[in-house]
Amino acid sequence: MRTDGLGEYSSFGERHPAVTTVYFALVIGITMFSGSPLFLLLSFLWGFAYEVILKGKKSVRGTLILAGVILLMSGLINMFFTHNGSTVLFYMGTNRVTLEALLYGWYMALMIIAVIVWFSCCGVIQTSDKLIYIFGRFAPVLGLTVSMIFRFIPLLRHRFSEIEAGQKAMGRGELTQPVKRLRQFAKEVSILISWSLEASIESADSMAARGYGLKGRTSFHLFRFEKRDLFLLLLVLAASAAAAGGLIAGAFRFYFYPEIRPVAPALSPVVKAGSLACFVLLLSIPAAIDLLGEYQWKRSESQI
Repeated sequence: MRTDGLGEYSSFGERHPAVTTVYFALVIGITMFSGSPLFLLLSFLWGFAYEVILKGKKSVRGTLILAGVILLMSGLINMFFTHNGSTVLFYMGTNRVTLEALLYGWYMALMIIAVIVWFSCCGVIQTSDKLIYIFGRFAPVLGLTVSMIFRFIPLLRHRFSEIEAGQKAMGRGELTQPVKRLRQFAKEVSILISWSLEASIESADSMAARGYGLKGRTSFHLFRFEKRDLFLLLLVLAASAAAAGGLIAGAFRFYFYPEIRPVAPALSPVVKAGSLACFVLLLSIPAAIDLLGEYQWKRSESQI
């Protein structure tokens, strides 16, 4: 496995864009509306592992710091502003601080973190050309907007590093006084905003000149829907339907107020285990495809 990650050239990323779009939409959707702490935890762990596969070990630190900050803030905010729950930890004046409020805050934070991680993976796999291919025919403006959003943050980072390097080359990057450093940073941000706005206007004019979004306009692409894509799509849909069906029936859901207790639906252990197994299968699909692709690539290299 490469230390910098597989990136967009992973084996899963080489599948048809329609399949990868459906996959990420279903995984993120189930994660957001699952209502199950167990499903959220599994989604975060598998998403975090897949992010490491795509981006390498450099992504671990940033993701963990973000997760810690969100957990801390969400837990504290919900604990001090929501006073429902039966298990009182302590009192702040006349307001109760309850264990249920703290755990519910962590539950919401876990959902946010898991969704962010999967969107991060989606941003690597779903490149601009794939998004424009998916949405270009029936929603060209939406496709262009979504593609620009996904590339906006890395593009800004790259441009800011160029501006910072240029300023250092001019002797303006080694300031020690806080006020001068703040002024220099504001100047660099102003340059970045001006550059980005000018580039956006140029992109809009360029797309309009090429007739983007006009009826009957064709575009070149290399995407072909093959049999393996159909099999993978059916597998994703079947696993998602089984996992979502168990969640809709109430499997692994919890009540947080007035006390923490699981929902007790009339489901057999086999149905619960099947729903959980299908969700784990769904989460494991991209990582399994990428690891198998890396194994086959290294095996072919050794035979040369």
